Amino acid sequence: MTHDLQYREYIEASLECMNACNYCYVSSLKEYELAALRDCIRLVRECADICMFAADALSRGTIFAKEIMELCAKACEACAKECSQHEHDHCQKCAEACKRMVELSCVLPA
Repeated sequence: MTHDLQYREYIEASLECMNACNYCYVSSLKEYELAALRDCIRLVRECADICMFAADALSRGTIFAKEIMELCAKACEACAKECSQHEHDHCQKCAEACKRMVELSCVLPA
């Protein structure tokens, strides 16, 4: 089985999570209470970058799949925890996408 097929579901979920994080990032910058969203803004930006890296590396067949998936799950877990604390719709959707990534990381082969 090729790497991109083996990790297809994970790659697709990573890209979806990246998009949710990017949307949350841009939307958070437009919110009135920027100071209250400082940690959220930082985490969603980092999480988006890590998810994009994970999707990219897994599609190339990296030998570090397990480690990258662990890093992605760790970033997504922190991002979900932070975004869950905010009532904004974009934060809630980001938290949901991140939680899916954490769950998916636990069941995919590495």
